[in-house]
Amino acid sequence: MGREDFLKTHVNQIDLEKARTIEELMTAFQNSSIQSRNLGTCAKVWERMLTDEDRPTIILGLAGPLIAGGLRKVLRDTVKYGLVDVIASTGAVLYQDFYQARGYQHYIGTPDADDTVLHDHKIDRIYDTYVDEEKFEETDRHIGRMLEEKIEPGLYSSRQLLDFLADQADDEQSILYTARKCGVPMFSPALNDSSIGIGLAVYYVNTKGKERVTLDCIKDNHEMLKIIALSKKTAAVYIGGGTPKNWVNDSVVMANYTYDRDIDGHSYAIQITTDVPHWGGLSGSTLEEAQSWGKVHTEATHRMVIVEATVALPMIVGYLLQKGVWKGRNRLRFNWEKDDLKSIEPGETVEF
Repeated sequence: MGREDFLKTHVNQIDLEKARTIEELMTAFQNSSIQSRNLGTCAKVWERMLTDEDRPTIILGLAGPLIAGGLRKVLRDTVKYGLVDVIASTGAVLYQDFYQARGYQHYIGTPDADDTVLHDHKIDRIYDTYVDEEKFEETDRHIGRMLEEKIEPGLYSSRQLLDFLADQADDEQSILYTARKCGVPMFSPALNDSSIGIGLAVYYVNTKGKERVTLDCIKDNHEMLKIIALSKKTAAVYIGGGTPKNWVNDSVVMANYTYDRDIDGHSYAIQITTDVPHWGGLSGSTLEEAQSWGKVHTEATHRMVIVEATVALPMIVGYLLQKGVWKGRNRLRFNWEKDDLKSIEPGETVEF
């Protein structure tokens, strides 16, 4: 490259007199610099996922205090407007969605609170958010009772258990409710590490010695790798990292090992994170490092943005909704026979 190649494209100065909507601001970000450019580019990569003629299966990975941070409806709208096709989440995110579906709330607090006083009042703190420990306990026990009274004993994947839980969530603003209504499979590969897991533990104690519901985490692996194996392309959107991100990435490797198909990794990937790579973690590697494992395609369109999710996600989703890239896109229909995915077909068109 010559000198003129390095000095070819200038940084656009953001003009707030012209950028009056989220879409316009995010478009301006795409030609700015530092994390604003990464944020704008993440939005553009997600847009490309949605407009790719090969119709990639978009998998949303969720980790972190997203409901406590006020993102419940933003996440629900990614499902409602067909921006995602599959969800892999920590149990905590979906538990807190179910908690709110029961009419309970998160409350504005402070990170400087005296936690010993909060403990005495049975109030739990999630950074600067409070939750009612008594309502958490009641919800945990409610999940245990539902499992005892409303579901047949047997081996269940997290997808099947979350589908059952979603059937009990009568709330149109709920992620669980909306995903079930739209046919979006939900997984939680570490479901026992959450308050849903506490509910399962309560149920286990109450039914010890009897036939009961048992969580089979390897069924999760099988179901997700079938989704990947039956998709023409896959794309990943990671909010945070943790087990959901690494598990979704590992599923590509599992699909290669178990099905006669050469899958070179996700065709698209974006991640919103506040982690950094030089400590050697980043929830299962940077997206670039994942290319060495075959989890992200070596020619994939991908980008990471180092911004906290409650700031970044509403900006990206707002851009996609205001630009209308969801309009006319078909949902996917997943044809299950118990835990076996037989096919993935085009479903109804997303229209509102």
